[in-house]
Amino acid sequence: GIAIRAGVHTGEVEFIGDDVRGLTVHEAARVAGVAMPGEVLVSATTKLLLAGSGLTFESAGVHELKGLGDARELFRLANPG
Repeated sequence: GIAIRAGVHTGEVEFIGDDVRGLTVHEAARVAGVAMPGEVLVSATTKLLLAGSGLTFESAGVHELKGLGDARELFRLANPG
C-alpha cells in the first residue's frame, strides 16, 4: 500500500504567478521531511492556532530542520482518523 506522511506549518506566503514561495513553504516541507509514513507532523505555530479545534497533539521531539537555524519542537497529530 501507499504510506502518506504530511507536515504542516502556518504563516505568510508570497504568490508569484502560479508559484507559492516563502519561508513558510520551506518550513512546511522540512516538517514533512521529518514525518514517518502514516504520520502528520505540525509546527508549534500550527499547534497553537489549532487550539480548541478538537484535534489532539503529542510531542514528536525537537528537530533541526535544514536551513532553518535553531532546533524546534514538532508535534504529531494523535487522532488523524
